Amino acid sequence: MKNLQYIYIVVFVFISNTIFAQNQAAGNPQAKAIALVGATIHTANGQVIANGVIVFNKGIITAVGAAGTAYDKVTTETIDVAGKSIYPGLISPVNSLGLVEIEAVRSTNDLSEIGGINPHVRSLIAYNTDSELIPTVRSNGILITQPTPQGEIIGGMSSVMQMDGWNWEDAVLKKDDGIHLNWIGYFKREFDFAAGTASTKRNDKRDDMVRELDKTFNDAIAYAQVKNPATINVKLEAMKGLFDGSKNLYISADYGKEIIEAVQFAKSKGVKKIVIIGAEEALLAADFLKENNVSVIVSSTHRLPNNVDDDTDIAYKLPQLLSQKGILVGLAYIGLNWRTRNLPFLAGTVAGHGMDKEEALKLITANNAKILGIDKMVGTLEVGKHATLIVSAGDALDMRTAKIEQAFIQGRKVDLDDKQKRLYRKYSEKYGTK
Repeated sequence: MKNLQYIYIVVFVFISNTIFAQNQAAGNPQAKAIALVGATIHTANGQVIANGVIVFNKGIITAVGAAGTAYDKVTTETIDVAGKSIYPGLISPVNSLGLVEIEAVRSTNDLSEIGGINPHVRSLIAYNTDSELIPTVRSNGILITQPTPQGEIIGGMSSVMQMDGWNWEDAVLKKDDGIHLNWIGYFKREFDFAAGTASTKRNDKRDDMVRELDKTFNDAIAYAQVKNPATINVKLEAMKGLFDGSKNLYISADYGKEIIEAVQFAKSKGVKKIVIIGAEEALLAADFLKENNVSVIVSSTHRLPNNVDDDTDIAYKLPQLLSQKGILVGLAYIGLNWRTRNLPFLAGTVAGHGMDKEEALKLITANNAKILGIDKMVGTLEVGKHATLIVSAGDALDMRTAKIEQAFIQGRKVDLDDKQKRLYRKYSEKYGTK
């Protein structure tokens, strides 16, 4: 009997610890209309409303305006946010959030599949809504993400996800928005872990890889012309959207010559919508990109220049310089998935190097929404769009003052607690530093 009681106690303790270790539940659907009043509203369409009012019901924005904007105060929950700032939920494209939990643990890595060409692989079904990393990123105001598969040549299809939901079916905002292609460069970068050094070498396999890519696209073009194929080819079926404009082709390319080659290749195959990812030397091809109506998602601006004769702050100025050329520019934090939490501060750095702050905000809201094809739903604070927004005690683009106090996704209030905050509270109490 004592042994049995001991087992019960052990099981209870294990279950209790497991429960407390879990992430918070998904937000409940909006039960009544909500009005946030008194804050400065940054709509991300160029308008800033001081002492504003924003009202939303059933997950949709119903009113945005200055103080005195009419709404039914009897049926609406009014929340005083005077002195705060309201922004659209920030949008983080091209990252591995929800696909990788611990990068050094292979069993938690669902980022890529075997093989060089996998257009049919879907990040959607691999997205883990229970990831411990998601709440930590959400705490910085990022409410929409684009988990992106990786691969040697064609990694697969990304989807656009809301960072709240019980499962991927709840979280998805736009399924299979595009296919990701790593353009095959003349050179490749290698890192010697033993020596801790990086080097650039000629890509001896380039010609073979280009031929394989060319054949894949030619097969996809021929397959797309068959209305009812007798046998479904899942790889070629996934690529049909590239030729009718229902999917973007995201091409990762950094060097000017490679960017031009990649766009020319895609155009020659009849691809309707092209987006360049990374684009470190996009300024060299800016006129070409503008002529071909190609959008650009710039990678992290927190880096050193590539060339010794570049301005030291060229990375910080790049989004503004491309925008001045008439190119639609978005901003991403490409790399380690947890670093995407710093996305708003990338925009803040761009603003600190010449771009108007409201224009810099668009880089991670309205512009990213347009590029991903979700701008009719999110990206700006306008009547009829989703009530996906954040309330900050300070400037959300400034790491010194940013403090996200409230967040709503389709009107659902999101719990902004996370593991790092829990650990902070735990050890602050332990060492009496509160």
